[in-house]
Amino acid sequence: MHVANAQHTYTRTLKLMGSRFDITVVTETKEDGNAYIDLAINEITRIEKLISSWDTQSQTSQVNSNAGIEPIQVDPELFALIERAIGISKLTDGAFDITYAAMDKIWKFDGSMTEMPNESTIKASIAKVGYKNIVLNKESGTVFLTKKGMKIGFGAIGKGYAADKAKALLISKGVKAGIINASGDMNTWGTQISGEPWKVAITNPMDKSKVFALLPIKEEAVVTSGNYEKFVVFNGKRYTHIIDPRTGFPSSGIISATVFAPKAELADALATSVFVMGIEVGLDRINQLPKIECIIIDDKGRIYTSNNIKIDTP
Repeated sequence: MHVANAQHTYTRTLKLMGSRFDITVVTETKEDGNAYIDLAINEITRIEKLISSWDTQSQTSQVNSNAGIEPIQVDPELFALIERAIGISKLTDGAFDITYAAMDKIWKFDGSMTEMPNESTIKASIAKVGYKNIVLNKESGTVFLTKKGMKIGFGAIGKGYAADKAKALLISKGVKAGIINASGDMNTWGTQISGEPWKVAITNPMDKSKVFALLPIKEEAVVTSGNYEKFVVFNGKRYTHIIDPRTGFPSSGIISATVFAPKAELADALATSVFVMGIEVGLDRINQLPKIECIIIDDKGRIYTSNNIKIDTP
């Protein structure tokens, strides 16, 4: 009789796109595991070269350096990514905006700020921000930023997009199960060797040692946005490091937003947007989107969830 070969789990941790990536695959042999992980790394590195705004040779940098000058022809892949990003901006009423990259860094979250920037400084900081000033030409495959000094950046969706692409590549090569974890952006497929679904722990930022929910994730991505260390307090109000690209003000009220979505790119973008939109608007928007769920923790440690998510909080 034929016995199916045993499956094993192989994981590698490394730094890619300026973040920690943990790549896990379920395969029969260690050689296979390593080969597949190498494939995923190559794919993530390829995407980094395309979307990096640090690399002056990247297409993204060329689009930025030609802002207000001329349209730049880009790969269909980058064109499509920008197109989807604009779609998410429309969906979130501009709470998500890849042109945030041109925002003046007037807020410091390292303890050096002693007073709030004044109104005119804040207003000026977002002068070059606005997704409506990205002009896409489908015929020529070009991207044009209409204002001089405008910039696009993929900080809020780049890791998610790279994880989606690596996952799709591995699935196409026949890898039955795995996880691409980009600093907490989890993208999964298949199941653990035991047949159990992969699970994600949601911690309460008020007390990191406490996990308040362990949720199964099936063929989907989950992203938690929130950095509990990065905030400033003025007049008793806590401002976090995620800044509203429409107003130039930091978001307040939320300290953690976890979004479940079929793709990490969307989960990434929405997690950031929820911070900016706030609890009520954020949940309302998430509840209108199919296959997307959300868990929010406010700055008092209270937990809010979208309609179709059930968690038993201890």
